[in-house]
Amino acid sequence: MRGSLRLLGWALLAVSAVLAVAGGAGWWVYREVTEAGPLAAARVVVIAPHTGLGGIAERLASAGVIRHPLPFEIAALLSGNGSALMAGEYEFPAETSALAAIAIVAGGKTVEHKLTVPEGLTSAQVLALVEAAPALVGNVGAPPPEGSLMPDTYLYSYGDKRAELLARMAREMAHALDLDWAKRRPDLPLENPEQLLVLASLVEREAARADERARIAAVFINRLRLGMRLESDPTVIYALSDDGTKKLDRPLTRVDLQTPSPYNTYVAKGLPPGPIDNPGTAALRAAARPAPTDDLYFVADRNGGHVFAKTLAEHNRNVAQYRRSALIEPDPLGAAAR
Repeated sequence: MRGSLRLLGWALLAVSAVLAVAGGAGWWVYREVTEAGPLAAARVVVIAPHTGLGGIAERLASAGVIRHPLPFEIAALLSGNGSALMAGEYEFPAETSALAAIAIVAGGKTVEHKLTVPEGLTSAQVLALVEAAPALVGNVGAPPPEGSLMPDTYLYSYGDKRAELLARMAREMAHALDLDWAKRRPDLPLENPEQLLVLASLVEREAARADERARIAAVFINRLRLGMRLESDPTVIYALSDDGTKKLDRPLTRVDLQTPSPYNTYVAKGLPPGPIDNPGTAALRAAARPAPTDDLYFVADRNGGHVFAKTLAEHNRNVAQYRRSALIEPDPLGAAAR
């Protein structure tokens, strides 16, 4: 009897010791996951695809987000988020607790990157931006057609594919073009949406000010109606830059304006065979709904805009005034649309 009591006492002592250790361990885990983390400043951490719970805990510990992997793993399992943690690029604020880190990764709210594509870039220039954008992966794929990419600011996440971002740009352009073609003025001398896109690309390159886009579009529309050459310098520049793949780092010359090319609107009548850049929504809107004016000419002024004219005589006076204000010699090429 005395021996049985002795054994029971030892058993109770052992159980008490286990409970004490378990209690202490539980308190340690609780403290580790709820207290402020070791980060002194916000940090971005990338969690690679197919990383398991243990790997995520080790990654966050090595990045200094949490102190120890084990409490993170235990808390993730007990909270039911063990299998909900997702790969991606995450930003952790300073002193993020392990519980907060679990919520960030389980929530899948990854870092958003921005890529701004300005209006008027060629497709080759847009491709260069996409290729240089950080956090994107993969090749750009086949070069997209000129004018097929919508300028805008695009949000993307780490690991997104370059080809997919370009496809988004193409979908946005196609959607905008369909809308503006449907809302175009019915009397325009344009046969299809592609011609509207070409016209918008000229407007994009010619218009230095937003309030002049519709009036510049009207000049080109009026010239098309009369069978006049459009005489747009940007079309010549595009032709001389190997269809926008190179940069022309010099002023145009008289010889340039006489260079044979279907894109040279000083030589060829009508619209160029394709866009010369990627126009934005404002240029598309201006091309679809030009201003109600009879203007046939415009020349740059010294204030970042243009002076418009309905007759060649009036235009020549505007050109002469421009050159007098610039203190340069008369233009040997005569009057042009610009």
